[in-house]
Order: sequence, then structure tokens, then C-alpha cells
Amino acid sequence: MVRKLADVAPRGPPPRHEQASGRMGDVQIQVDDPRRPDVLTLLEEHLADMYATSPAESVHALDPDALTSPDIVFWTARDGDDLLGCAALKTLSAEHAELKSMRTATAARRRGAARLLLDHVLAEASARGHLRVSLETGTEDYFRPARTLYAGRGFVECEPFEPYVADPHSVFMTLLLALPAPDRR
Repeated sequence: MVRKLADVAPRGPPPRHEQASGRMGDVQIQVDDPRRPDVLTLLEEHLADMYATSPAESVHALDPDALTSPDIVFWTARDGDDLLGCAALKTLSAEHAELKSMRTATAARRRGAARLLLDHVLAEASARGHLRVSLETGTEDYFRPARTLYAGRGFVECEPFEPYVADPHSVFMTLLLALPAPDRR
């Protein structure tokens, strides 16, 4: 399923699409294969950065093969042929899902791509009936922009959730999704 920007219901302030050199263009977010060549490059960069900023035992990023698991949906955001970023949603239970592998391509940073992806994943989680989305991210300064993005969309810090344990290099965050309006027919 291909979703256009207009199909994603934003949470919080609308994404800013302007950039110094012009507009992002017609961004499409769609389910994708994490083993596509350009996605593999982005995920390899992601894993390398995780291992460069956190001790190995505190890296919880998934490799591309793990992202093809049946309990995970993986999306990419593209502007034409340009890969802007990726994100995944892992089902933990009928009510609870985990945001995984959220990554923005270096060239797409500070252009709103991460906000678009996050809003899309949250809308999809809600449409799938999840009541809560949680995530794990790092405590180092490198992760500050991610933590700021998540907090800006309503995520709050929480205790570790299954399968995690307390870790001084991890921050756990969660967001309760709005309940769907009752059917009044």
C-alpha cells in the first residue's frame, strides 16, 4: 500500500516540508523490503552508528533479515528514487507494538522526513488496533534529536518493556494511542 503525505494524520504540529534549497517533493511511504540495495546501505550505516555510539550489549537495532519477520512491517520514505529513511513496527501483542529501525538518510535530515515516517507508523499502528507504541533509544547525545522527535509526538519515558531490561545506555519511551471513536450507527 502506497500512502501519500496527505493520507497521514499528523500527531502534533504539522511536519515542516520547507528546506533551504526547496521542497522535498512528492514523498511516498510504502511497505518495502529491507534487503533492497539502497535500504541495505542505509541499514548498514544505522548499525555502524549504533555500534560506534553504544556498547555492543546495548545495541538493539535489527539486521535486515530480522526486519523481514512476519511480526514486523517495514516502510521506506522516498522522494522519487531518493531514499529518505525507514522505520519498522514490531507487534508485541494485539495492543502493544514497538517502533524499530527508525533511520533518516543523511541527505534527508532536518527536512521533516523522520516526522513523516513517525506519523505514518503511528497512524498504521492505530489502524492495526494497537493501543500503545513503545521504543528503545540511546542515552548518548547522538540520540538527542531522536528523543526530541519522539517527545514532540507525545512519547514519554517509561520502564523497560519486554524483552528489554534496565540499561544505563537505553531510554525507553511509550505513547498511548487515541482510542478510535465508537461506531454510532
